[in-house]
Amino acid sequence: MFLVVAGIPGIITGILVYSMAGGRLEKELLKLHNDQIEQRSLNMDKQLSNLEMMLAHWAFDSRFDESLRGHDFVRDFEKTRDITNTLLVMQGSNTMIHNVSLYLRGDQPILFYPEYSALNDRKLISRYERLMDAGKTTYWTQQALDPDQQEKRELTFVHLIPGGSSNPLGALIVRLDNDQVAEVLRTLTPYADGENFLMEAGGGLYVSANGNRMDSPFVKAVRGEVESEGKARGSFLFEWNGKTYAVTYGYFARIMDNWLYVSASPITNITAPVVLISKVILAVSASALLLAVLLAWLASKRMYSPVKRLMANLQPHASLAGMGGVDEFAIIERQWQHLSRESRELNAKLLEQLSHVKESFLHQLLQGYLYAYSEEDLRSRMERYRWQVHGKQFVVLYVHLTGIAAMEGKFKFGDEGLVTFASVNMIEELAAAHFEQSSTINFHDLGSGVLLILPEGEPCTEPIKVFSEELTQAVNRLLNMRVTIAVSRTMNRISDIPLAFEGVKHAASFRNFEHDNQIIEMEQLNYEDGAEPPYPFTLEREFLQALRTGQEADARALLADFQDALSVQGAKAIDVQQGMLHLLGSVQHAILVSGIQPNRLFKGANLYEQLSQMKEPAAFRDWFEAKVIAPFMQELTNRSDCQVKQLMEQAMIYMQQNYMLDISLDNCADHIGTNPFFLSKSFKRVTGKNFIDYLTELRLEKAKELLRESELKINTVAEQVGYQHSYFNRIFKKLEGMTPTRYRELSRAE
Repeated sequence: MFLVVAGIPGIITGILVYSMAGGRLEKELLKLHNDQIEQRSLNMDKQLSNLEMMLAHWAFDSRFDESLRGHDFVRDFEKTRDITNTLLVMQGSNTMIHNVSLYLRGDQPILFYPEYSALNDRKLISRYERLMDAGKTTYWTQQALDPDQQEKRELTFVHLIPGGSSNPLGALIVRLDNDQVAEVLRTLTPYADGENFLMEAGGGLYVSANGNRMDSPFVKAVRGEVESEGKARGSFLFEWNGKTYAVTYGYFARIMDNWLYVSASPITNITAPVVLISKVILAVSASALLLAVLLAWLASKRMYSPVKRLMANLQPHASLAGMGGVDEFAIIERQWQHLSRESRELNAKLLEQLSHVKESFLHQLLQGYLYAYSEEDLRSRMERYRWQVHGKQFVVLYVHLTGIAAMEGKFKFGDEGLVTFASVNMIEELAAAHFEQSSTINFHDLGSGVLLILPEGEPCTEPIKVFSEELTQAVNRLLNMRVTIAVSRTMNRISDIPLAFEGVKHAASFRNFEHDNQIIEMEQLNYEDGAEPPYPFTLEREFLQALRTGQEADARALLADFQDALSVQGAKAIDVQQGMLHLLGSVQHAILVSGIQPNRLFKGANLYEQLSQMKEPAAFRDWFEAKVIAPFMQELTNRSDCQVKQLMEQAMIYMQQNYMLDISLDNCADHIGTNPFFLSKSFKRVTGKNFIDYLTELRLEKAKELLRESELKINTVAEQVGYQHSYFNRIFKKLEGMTPTRYRELSRAE
């Protein structure tokens, strides 16, 4: 039945299209055809105007001034070559130009064609002299000026030189290629039949796209009809030898004249595709109607299967059994709009990030991501980003701030990005005052990298030392934090920068805790200097015991004692960090022995990586308490409440599946097998909300979804979420601050 019904509109459409092809559709296509020709004629007019402007420009150029009068071009061969080259440039500026030549009158006329030659042919000289004596400074003509083909007439544009002179000494002559002009004329219409021609209003110029003569019967007949119209432009139907032609004409405003362009195409060329398509539609529709009975059973089985598969992918958790009233294509449209909106947002973000390409390149360079590039490629890219690297040497600094825990409330953990941003601004300002080229990278973790580009061969130790001291004082005074600055050796190769940066980052971890500010020079750093602090094994065992027995307060106190034992006088940052990493390994082992999987407890987080990225001593303890102790203690507590949580999960699932019904605390308690008092008390403790508030919130969320994504009436929406219409309006306005109707209007506007 579907195919039968689908075949009938096709037949009707074919009949209507076939009948309209000779009437209204023919007029519409003719109008579209005429608009297309007018648009293409404007393009041709623009090409001719550009050619006129180009020649006028050169006519007033100093190359063609009075200095050419009586000039000896044989002796002054440089001037001769310059004129020849100029004419060649003009000749190649437009595809329609066949030749650009310069004629200079005198006792011995001279012709640049475009090479220099002295004219001796009196017949040819007389033709050029007629161009000079035409009484016009600039004009179009149609002359035979080719020395080799003196009978070949070409469309020619003439401009006397010097431009604006009352006594011209010669003329710039541009001859157009007849074939190219005919090709441009042929572009006026996409059809091969018919005729396109261009002519001067007085009949002095004439060019045909198909090579027909001006006195041919068809051209003369069309010209007569155009002249009888008496309009500047227009179109009409013209009968000739049993054919109907669509004729479009108009005028070009040329210098001191008007040109007429005419395009005549058989109307059958315009309507033939429509007639053919209508016949094809009729044939295909008839065939479909005949085959409908044979294919109906198979099509009804298979036709919906692609939509069904697509819906299963779009809504994998929805049941297709009860979706008879759902518009699947509306759902597909919503999904498509969602994906399109996400695509536009991603494109906008990409455009916003394009301005940070330079910073991104430096970040990749310091991190070693550009290791595959050669030294020449790196230099080329940096110069392209407007760094001056030729004859330069490079120094890398790593600046790290410490002491955020001792800032008396000015900043706290979590403000590292803000503090780093402030320090980077100081670094950039001071570096700009001390060095010609410097670039700073913000790592947003109290650390930043600085690339200094200095003149090659000049000493740089003292300037870097002065810069480091000023930066240290500024950070101490304004941010109240301590500064560690690691300075690399000087380098002459850009490819050595990533390794140097890795070295200064590693060197910064060897700072001493008792020093307020430190400047570490890589060339003077001794990694084996200083004694290693002892590891407090006793405190580790006591901490693990408190952790296993659930004594959270004791565990936190022992953790502080453990870190204090690591941070003895002379200890380095890396020593404390390694000690805390060792303690983390012992804690993970204890957790595993207790029957708890660390991956599940810590949600797959790489705790070793997080701890290894931290630099602040106080941050070690806070991180350990938040990321290790608290989850483990919570797990111990949750084990006793597991059964209660399972019951509450069953209650929430029941409410989510039956929110549209008249459910209560009593029937929900009966469903999960408990009493209403226990359900109410446990529901509040587990979810943080009482039973009625959770049910109301669930119903309103479903109602807002229906208001946004459907056209259901407000009372229908209220019924589908389990409310009476009047009560639904009151509770919605009370909790959302607006009526359901207003909420739908605002969501549609967004």
